[in-house]
Amino acid sequence: MKKHLPNALTCANLLSGCVGIVFAFKGDFNITAYAVLISGIFDFFDGFSARLLNVKSTIGKELDSLADMVSFGFLPGVVMFQLLAQSDYSAPYLPYIGFLITIFSALRLAKFNIDTRQTEDFIGLNTPMNTLFIVSLPFIHQDHPELIGSTLVLIGLTMIMSWLLISEIKIFSLKFSTLNWKDNKIKFIFLILSALLIICLKFAAIPFVLIIYILSSILHFRRSPI
Repeated sequence: MKKHLPNALTCANLLSGCVGIVFAFKGDFNITAYAVLISGIFDFFDGFSARLLNVKSTIGKELDSLADMVSFGFLPGVVMFQLLAQSDYSAPYLPYIGFLITIFSALRLAKFNIDTRQTEDFIGLNTPMNTLFIVSLPFIHQDHPELIGSTLVLIGLTMIMSWLLISEIKIFSLKFSTLNWKDNKIKFIFLILSALLIICLKFAAIPFVLIIYILSSILHFRRSPI
């Protein structure tokens, strides 16, 4: 029974991503955001349970990538598509630029699967963090419609996030093999700081969390080279 638990959690990640996509197409970004959060939780615990139970498998690794492609690849592309469709410059085919997020997420996941440098940490921004950033944009739009409602800003963000996904920036992983403070200090500090920001600013905190994540990773790995 225990050998099937990680794959069951991965399938739950996939299901949640599918639900999020349906509501993203409907323009209900509240449900979409919750679906992404649930997918992220399942994505965290499928790998954690596989390591804890020592039931890692090749099919589990492949299933994880396929689930992530839906929840953290196609889903953020749909959200960006919808935002561009509602932006200040409407053109028939312009919103499809948003699916560059999906394309570069696929490239990022494929690169991850064959890159031996990424066994412990990431090279390039991981797809769940990218997705959290994208799904935060509709909520930021509520307070700053002049910013997130701008077609040029949205296209610019699409290009930047697409580049970050396949960049050579080393990013620390948020998955834990142990809960030892000394081995995971940077992760614990980041998570505590992120939680405080989210409590104070809610979804508007996500861009700040992303910036802190990237900058702290750069500083961390400068002290501990690849």
